[in-house]
Amino acid sequence: MRRKDSKFMAGTTVEMGSRGRRLAPIREKIGALLVFAAATAAAFALPLMAQQAGPMRPDAPQDAPPASAPLQAAPQSAAQPADAGPMTKPAASGIRKDPPAQPVDQIIQTFAQHEAEFKQERDNFTYTQDFVIQTIGPGDEPDGEYRMTTDITYTQDGKRNENITYAPPPTLERISLSEQDLDDIRNVQPFVLTTAELPKYDVSYVGREKVDEIGTYVFDVAPKKIEKNQRYFQGRIWVDDRDLEIVKTDGKAVPDIHKGDNENIFPRFVTYRENIEGHYWFPTYTRSDDTLHFQSGPVRIRMSVRYKDYKRFRVTMRLVPATTQPVDNPPASAPVPPPPPPSSTAPQH
Repeated sequence: MRRKDSKFMAGTTVEMGSRGRRLAPIREKIGALLVFAAATAAAFALPLMAQQAGPMRPDAPQDAPPASAPLQAAPQSAAQPADAGPMTKPAASGIRKDPPAQPVDQIIQTFAQHEAEFKQERDNFTYTQDFVIQTIGPGDEPDGEYRMTTDITYTQDGKRNENITYAPPPTLERISLSEQDLDDIRNVQPFVLTTAELPKYDVSYVGREKVDEIGTYVFDVAPKKIEKNQRYFQGRIWVDDRDLEIVKTDGKAVPDIHKGDNENIFPRFVTYRENIEGHYWFPTYTRSDDTLHFQSGPVRIRMSVRYKDYKRFRVTMRLVPATTQPVDNPPASAPVPPPPPPSSTAPQH
């Protein structure tokens, strides 16, 4: 997300084709702050410090509320703990250092293989995606909002289609969304660590933890190196210790982008999954309550993404090679002797 800058024309919008709309970068006018004398610096510092965010509360949107309504608490999901805690770092309480029931490398390879299957399987479902982001001002009240509801479908060849069904005029005044933000919603926040992606990451075992009555293995994940124009996940994942499926992620998209006055900073988030069909765990809810620290000052944001109404639209088929072996011709059977003549039961004379 970018801080709006006075060097851009206010009110300008940029169309993004069929993928939706984004706000043009419009930053707040901060030049007036530079003319303050040194004698007023202390008076200015006090209200600036008041913008620092406190601990996160587990907030989430209701279905299509009024444009300025605060995000409300989300219902518990199958993988959501009762107390998710602050977003500043992954919660460590409750994690036991018990060794896993099988070798760590084997666990990692197995859940990565399941992730590859999950990624392919999710392309066989349509669903609805509700995205809301708000800037939070004094009194813990929203002072700007961007909201968008999108129907997600896939073609037979796996191409993703996004049909925007609800997008009221945005009221964000302190930040704007970048193309990287929208890409992160599609690819990073519903993080999928497949076998193909695994070589890009360092994955280290942390311990075991209960997540809403589900026993899990906990792993820290970080990119081995940052390639230009590539997006990565960095944080922590929770893997069901029975089926070896990822059920929760906590982290952020990296890297943040700092190029002179161009700052593109990304919030920390938590994504929860639920068992949708069979043993597949699909993302159903992402939330974030974080403070973005720009050079011109901090901006607290609250964000949520709901993935709902999963519906299968095609059936996957797996072709299994025939395993029947040809049967050799049996040897010719020996001739059957004729039956013996029936014995007489008549009395003999």
